Amino acid sequence: MGRSPLLWGLSVACSLGLVVCQLTTTETPVPATATSIAPTVGNNCSTVNTSLCAPCSPGTFYSNETASCSCCSSGSCADALDCKPCQEGHYQHKPGQLSCLPCPQGFYTNTTRSSTCRSCLPGSYTNETGASVCGACDKGYYSFHENSTFCLPCPEGSFCNTGSCSECPLCPDGQEALTEAAVNCSLCPPGMSKGPSEALCEVCVLGEFQPLPGKANCDQCPEDHYCPSPDVNPIQCPSDAFCPAGSSEPQYCMETFFRKAGDTCEFAPLTIVLLTISTIFGLLMIAMFIVKWKQGMGRGMDASLAPLLQTSRTRPKVYGVVCDAEPVYAGW
Repeated sequence: MGRSPLLWGLSVACSLGLVVCQLTTTETPVPATATSIAPTVGNNCSTVNTSLCAPCSPGTFYSNETASCSCCSSGSCADALDCKPCQEGHYQHKPGQLSCLPCPQGFYTNTTRSSTCRSCLPGSYTNETGASVCGACDKGYYSFHENSTFCLPCPEGSFCNTGSCSECPLCPDGQEALTEAAVNCSLCPPGMSKGPSEALCEVCVLGEFQPLPGKANCDQCPEDHYCPSPDVNPIQCPSDAFCPAGSSEPQYCMETFFRKAGDTCEFAPLTIVLLTISTIFGLLMIAMFIVKWKQGMGRGMDASLAPLLQTSRTRPKVYGVVCDAEPVYAGW
């Protein structure tokens, strides 16, 4: 007996992998009440239940080996006929999904069928989604943490002369970087220096010198020399001046009145003569003042005692009459 047209059509569909079928050996048509039951897929895609004939559910595909719907594993996605592995730059961490996801910025994957994306390491970055590789930071730039989406310029006083820098080292002693994103350091110019704790070169302080470039420290101007500029060698101190260590200029004794004597200044002969004359003149002035003061005091005492020492005195007159004369009566 030949098969019915319905069974023949289902057989063709099953052979093409479009549906999952369980055929009976009888030729009786399948009852309408049991024509199809849609398969169910669990959240973890661990079970696929099929009964009779039904299309494979999204995220599953028909397997000829098992004659059933199979679930796509993580790292792949399902199309109508098969599971497709995720391409480079994409991933899928859940099974039974219809599409793969692009790696976000700062992450990448350079393999197919990836279930996760990798972080860009320090010194690299990516600012694209779906990246299959991270780009290295350019010279003069760095990234110090994972998942970087951009690189930072090296700050002043530091440099990076290779790619993929995760940090920018400080310039060596005696060298500096005056701009950001420096690839190399330059030597400190004469008259300046830079130590390990400094970011940029600094001018030598007063009384120090450094005539050579690229030095870590300045030197103190030696004794009997002076250093008017920090970028020149010390200059010999003049014979009539003093130059202790650290001098920026010679120190002279006061001209005319003083002269240098060893490590000190002493009075010049002219100064001694002038001081002697001034002292004598001052003493004479003081003596004259004392004599005059004593003379003035003596004259004052004589004047106060004179009225008491007088033996006679002139009698005062009143209206032409002597005060001690006898009164004259007019005859009243």
